[in-house]
Amino acid sequence: ALTIAGSDSSGGAGIQADIKTMSALVVYAESVITALTAQNTTGVQGVVATEPEFVLLQMESVFSDIRPDAVKIGMLPTAEVVPAVAQGLVQFEAQNVVLDPVMAATSGAALSEAPAVEALFELLPQATVVTPNIPEAEVLAGREITSKDDMLAAARAIQAKGAKAVLVKGGHLTDGADDVLLEADGTVTWLSAQRVETKNTHGTGCTLSSAIASYLAKGEALKHAVALAKRYLTQAIEANPGLGKGNGPVNHLFAL
Repeated sequence: ALTIAGSDSSGGAGIQADIKTMSALVVYAESVITALTAQNTTGVQGVVATEPEFVLLQMESVFSDIRPDAVKIGMLPTAEVVPAVAQGLVQFEAQNVVLDPVMAATSGAALSEAPAVEALFELLPQATVVTPNIPEAEVLAGREITSKDDMLAAARAIQAKGAKAVLVKGGHLTDGADDVLLEADGTVTWLSAQRVETKNTHGTGCTLSSAIASYLAKGEALKHAVALAKRYLTQAIEANPGLGKGNGPVNHLFAL
């Protein structure tokens, strides 16, 4: 599986979280780095974006040699990087594409420029599934989300903008960790889990999307891949090692 995302110097999110997740789920991990970040559990201190041409060159290197069975897309820091990734996905006929529309870190720090967020709409049709949290879904759907009904309505609005399947993650709502999956054929599945009471949720979006990509790479159907990935993330959160002064990382390798 391939992760196309930014690097997190503190190791809890971004490609570091993705590689740990893929490895934990016994999938060979490859990476295309879209940005370097100076980042820790308290926030993001700096971002250096990768040139679009070099992002595409990394994709070419990966696809021409060890072709991935699934692709996870995370942080795309500039509007210029988005079409480069889109071009690569088409050129190399990427399969099982999981788009995590990363706009901000768990700490609230912005990770993508506003034009890059706008450009994300170009990628929606190429994604097998897009996995926004509630703030991200509000941006993509252009509507406020305050209830489970709103979550489903937002998923339908995002699907109408070109996405095949949409997973709206409900962790930002106060009454539990319920997610809704809207599949390409219109099937709606609610996935429920007990909320884990902890501040240590740094990199949870990266981790979930990488886990979904890992299970898709193994041949699981989307609904089952999402359910297995959610279970993995819940266990990783429960086992968090309590590191850092802010929102700490989860324990990707809890099974070891």
